[in-house]
Amino acid sequence: MSNPFERIVEPLDPKQPLKKFFNLNKLEDVRYARLPFSIRVLLEAAIRNCDEFLVKKEDVENVLNWKVVQHKNVEVPFKPARVILQDFTGVPAVVDFAAMRDAVKKLGGDPEKINPICPADLVIDHSIQVDFNRRPDSLQKNQDLEFERNKERFEFLKWGSRAFKNMRIIPPGSGIIHQVNLEYLARVVMDQDGYYYPDSVVGTDSHTTMIDGLGVLGWGVGGIEAEAVMLGQPISMVLPQVVGYKLLGNPQSLVTSTDIVLTITKHLRQVGVVGKFVEFFGPGVAQLSIADRATIANMCPEYGATAAYFPVDDISIGYLIQTGRDKEKVMCTKKYLEAVGMLRDFKNSSQDPDFTQVVELDLNTVVPCCSGPKRPQDKVAVSDMKKDFETCLGAKQGFKGFQIAPDRHNSIVKFNFEGCNFELAHGSVVIAAITSCTNTSNPSVMLGAGLLAKKAVEAGLTVKPYIKTSLSPGSGVVTYYLRESGVMSYLSQLGFDVVGYGCMTCIGNSGPLPEAVVEAITQGDLVAVGVLSGNRNFEGRVHPNTRANYLASPPLVIAYAIAGTIRIDFEKEPLGINASGKKIFLKDIWPTRNEIQAVERQFVIPGMFKEVYQKIETVNESWNALDAPSDKLYTWNPKSTYIKSPPFFDGLTLALQKPKTIEDAYVLLSFGDSVTTDHISPAGNIARNSPAARYLTSRGLTPREFNSYGSRRGNDAVMARGTFANIRLVNKFIDKQGPQTVHFPSGEILDVFDAAERYKQAGHPLIVLAGKEYGAGSSRDWAAKGPFLLGVKAVLAESYERIHRSNLVGMGVIPLQYLPGEDAGTLGLTGRERYTIIIPDKLKPQMNVQIKLDTGKTFHAVMRFDTDVELTYFHNGGILNYMIRKMAS
Repeated sequence: MSNPFERIVEPLDPKQPLKKFFNLNKLEDVRYARLPFSIRVLLEAAIRNCDEFLVKKEDVENVLNWKVVQHKNVEVPFKPARVILQDFTGVPAVVDFAAMRDAVKKLGGDPEKINPICPADLVIDHSIQVDFNRRPDSLQKNQDLEFERNKERFEFLKWGSRAFKNMRIIPPGSGIIHQVNLEYLARVVMDQDGYYYPDSVVGTDSHTTMIDGLGVLGWGVGGIEAEAVMLGQPISMVLPQVVGYKLLGNPQSLVTSTDIVLTITKHLRQVGVVGKFVEFFGPGVAQLSIADRATIANMCPEYGATAAYFPVDDISIGYLIQTGRDKEKVMCTKKYLEAVGMLRDFKNSSQDPDFTQVVELDLNTVVPCCSGPKRPQDKVAVSDMKKDFETCLGAKQGFKGFQIAPDRHNSIVKFNFEGCNFELAHGSVVIAAITSCTNTSNPSVMLGAGLLAKKAVEAGLTVKPYIKTSLSPGSGVVTYYLRESGVMSYLSQLGFDVVGYGCMTCIGNSGPLPEAVVEAITQGDLVAVGVLSGNRNFEGRVHPNTRANYLASPPLVIAYAIAGTIRIDFEKEPLGINASGKKIFLKDIWPTRNEIQAVERQFVIPGMFKEVYQKIETVNESWNALDAPSDKLYTWNPKSTYIKSPPFFDGLTLALQKPKTIEDAYVLLSFGDSVTTDHISPAGNIARNSPAARYLTSRGLTPREFNSYGSRRGNDAVMARGTFANIRLVNKFIDKQGPQTVHFPSGEILDVFDAAERYKQAGHPLIVLAGKEYGAGSSRDWAAKGPFLLGVKAVLAESYERIHRSNLVGMGVIPLQYLPGEDAGTLGLTGRERYTIIIPDKLKPQMNVQIKLDTGKTFHAVMRFDTDVELTYFHNGGILNYMIRKMAS
């Protein structure tokens, strides 16, 4: 069927008539010029894909009419140009594809129809851990151990790259997915199939939004939804409201992009932007580099928005040149954006579009800050850090409290490390990590950290040897400019050697702490501290032994490492005293903005990016040596503890099963607010006393071979047992933290998996009760797959984070939401009741359903299937079942 908008197609260059584009200015519609730039990207995709099948003319009209319909939950389809994945989410995606091929074949279809249609790039960045640090060979030792642990997973991914078209694997050791996307993969404007059009991307990682800083509209989706996109299914989304975030003024000289994003995160959490786009505008944007903008866009999930968009401007075009992109293609990119009215001048207020709401930030008001001790939105000015931590020590257990008795606030534990005596106290820093694409993608903060390290070493300052220091850059380019600028040796002298190219400490791959340190922390029940330049610090995420974790800029990470404690007032107390007895303050070694910019101009050059990225797919010899089969159907190894055919499609038929009322369900767990996907499906270490550990032990593995939950996501038997296995889980049924619950029929307290198995064997369905922001954090699909395998049929919460709700929908688990003004407390729910959820024959988006309790009480909740397409997925038992039936028939 022809596209009804062919009339606005024209060549970008008359000399190349085959290279065309949809000239949106030819719509001659005054509404277009008032649309937010992010909505213009959605409009172009709707017009380009309009064929009355995937996208209808009424969908295009709805997007054009955004200002009127934005509050009306209008559903529109969106086909992103690309998909990106990392290995923790990519392995289960490839496992699903392999299993889907088997299922399609069983149903009589062509298994090779299960294949990515759009480009899909999978970057292996989540597997490497900080096992070795503070030694020159740390990088090689960690990479060798990464391959030893993950060889089977890597072989499977290599099979995937051969078995599926359009799937490219970026090998381990190359960098972090979002930084590689920013510096190399992103096109800004696609040139494909004879058309120019805006680049756009969805990724199986919540921080996919980082690419919004370059003007590429992107956001994180669940792995399940990404698989459907790869198979050609458009995303069904409610046309979002767009909050305009106006930036004014200039940052102060001591302020970093990290300080700005932590300030914005706290501000936007207070404004409330869940499910909305945020689009930045105003003259202050022109003061920010692309790296600064990418840092701000990266933490979009932490402030809760869907996207955090910076439209393309001349600084974006300059960044493409700086990072070694082809100059001719960059000029075509600029020409296209000018032609369709998508090149922004932030100093020209006449270009400002309409927004749902406008909020402002004067960059001059931002001060150096950190966030913590347990959430990214809990910003604390550096000048208040000491006082804030000491307040948290005695405060009631919660996001800002540890409930330490007042007489223990100044407890000290002495210990011996490598023949020397040291002391630990509450607030002692035991992990200091320069990590994460949030900051390592930004030359200004990385060179700032390097220059601070240089001045610190020259001033005679050191870092205590027991503190686990590490530097894990997001790409090889970082190491290149740190080395060329002469600061790498000073970082190494303070213990910040390069330990790997991957996410590492930011995702909990922080490796073990020295035994003497762990014993001291345990002996004194100390609130030890991790300081990292990452984007998340949820409880139990960074390391089991660091109860307080603070997000900070790379220079501040080094400063707190030198100080050795978070209980320091940098303005009044010295960082340390050198061998000459001189007190050295932070202000004495903090580099000026001019110093940093001078070094950046000299050493961050296009040649570096070209040299690193031209060999990125072939430079890893260990990867090149891996042997993998090239069969189109995967041969499952029943002995494997990493890769296992999942049970999701067992017994699947072409005929649909009518959804049934959930009768007399027990509550498996009852939660408060801000339960994260880390709580639901942890990514880090597998505890030796856990159900997953018992399973792996029964398969002949030793604890040293357990690896992490994240690395085991290709095996449903491990992941089901790892569901709700976070050691910091707070379940209202239990009076202490831990991954346990009450099995109500017997009254026994059991591990969550063991309780769920008991319920399943007795034929009892399960639900979960929760508060606000259920499913915050990472976009891990196992946070929906795991509960599904435990027998959870529905979740009843006050509110959901966007990606997790989508994942629940994708697995056929019903997301229920209390009516406004109601919650478990107002309804008098204890969680010890049994729940019957009435599923009507005729369903519609966001309808109210009746819930009956065995106590006789009845109330209603909203069934959060937000679109007709999501209801279609539910009727199919999930999105993947829908795709299998579609391909098979």
